[in-house]
Amino acid sequence: MTLTIKELNYEDRPREKLYVKGAAELTDSELIAILLRTGTRERSALRIAEELTAGGGLTRNLARYQRVEEFDSIKGIGKVKAATILAALELGRRVACASAIEKEHITSPRDGAQYLMGKLRNENHEKFYVVLLDTKNKVLEQKQIAEGSLTCAVVHPREVYAPAVLRHAAAILVAHNHPSGDPRPSEEDRELTRALVRTGEIMGIPLLDHVVIGDGRYYSFKEHHEL
Repeated sequence: MTLTIKELNYEDRPREKLYVKGAAELTDSELIAILLRTGTRERSALRIAEELTAGGGLTRNLARYQRVEEFDSIKGIGKVKAATILAALELGRRVACASAIEKEHITSPRDGAQYLMGKLRNENHEKFYVVLLDTKNKVLEQKQIAEGSLTCAVVHPREVYAPAVLRHAAAILVAHNHPSGDPRPSEEDRELTRALVRTGEIMGIPLLDHVVIGDGRYYSFKEHHEL
């Protein structure tokens, strides 16, 4: 028999636990249960939340959701609850991106990875970004160049360097994600990197790094001495 949240001990109820111990002490499922507020006659909000986060679901599944319709298969979550979860996820992404943007300067491969990690790590399709930098490696702008399938995004060097020329960038950094979560580059990634290096040498706008974003991990071509 599944207990309702009201039947749990006071200190074990998600909202009351937050009051006493703070949000950092709650599990992923307990935090989501607070967002859900109520469950169904058969399942409590906590039980539904546990299903959503089972097997690492918070990062591997839930964080990848983009639309309300993606929750249709989950019993007990209607449009209102789905919208609440999506809003919370988007706020988390924006906070992560804002924290990276505040750094302003890209001084290492790790900086480059952190700058776009929040934006790219949970995307369902490959997206390719260019980050435009000034002479002091301060970020001028970030721009999405391409969006592809589950496994690839087609990119041409001229599309990457066009915004760099318009903004008079001194250098660029490029990044794309692997929806599989594995950041190890493909041979196509390596071929594109070599093409971008050659183009940068001709145009006088060097490529500082190509970062591949995975699930909380990254691969830097610069760190691996492939630039």
